[in-house]
Amino acid sequence: MKQQLLLLEDVEDLGKAGDLVTVKSGFARNFLLPKKMGMVADKNTLKRQEKLQEERKKKALIDRKESEEIAEKLKNITLRTEVKIDPEGKMYGSVSAGDISALLKEEGFEIEKKQVKLAKAIKETGMHSISILLKEEVEANVSLKIKPEGVIEAEVDEVVVKPASGSEEVPSEDLEPTKSESEWTHKEKQEVNEASKKA
Repeated sequence: MKQQLLLLEDVEDLGKAGDLVTVKSGFARNFLLPKKMGMVADKNTLKRQEKLQEERKKKALIDRKESEEIAEKLKNITLRTEVKIDPEGKMYGSVSAGDISALLKEEGFEIEKKQVKLAKAIKETGMHSISILLKEEVEANVSLKIKPEGVIEAEVDEVVVKPASGSEEVPSEDLEPTKSESEWTHKEKQEVNEASKKA
């Protein structure tokens, strides 16, 4: 047996506040009515429908604006996690929607597992783009970097090129200034003459 209710709150996969819905009597009696998420639809309650729908429209505008702000923030961050891999570089286990939800909460975003849209758990390291469904059907994307456990990421800010071995550059202050021929000593002139004769 089914029953018609006026929803007082948004109910996932059923409807939004102000909607008239038909549900099984047991679901209405055991869940919706005790939690005050809906009320039996009759002449008196139907008078409230217009007011509920107007309130729902106002709330939808607020929720959409908040979702768009969250989406803008999410696209500028990168979630990071480490995983164990086997000798061939394959991951042990996988990264699930629940894992991503937990990472988002660490960053200050209250995103539930059901909002993380993964076709299947991720089983590869590297960069991944994750789709998030926010309130009012606003879609967002966040980057996820999965790296092997124990691997240190190098962040190079400045590259210093060193001379190859055996050709180390001598600081200019350690070099003796070049002498003109008139400044040579008698001994230096003799050494040059002897070297010329041998050549």
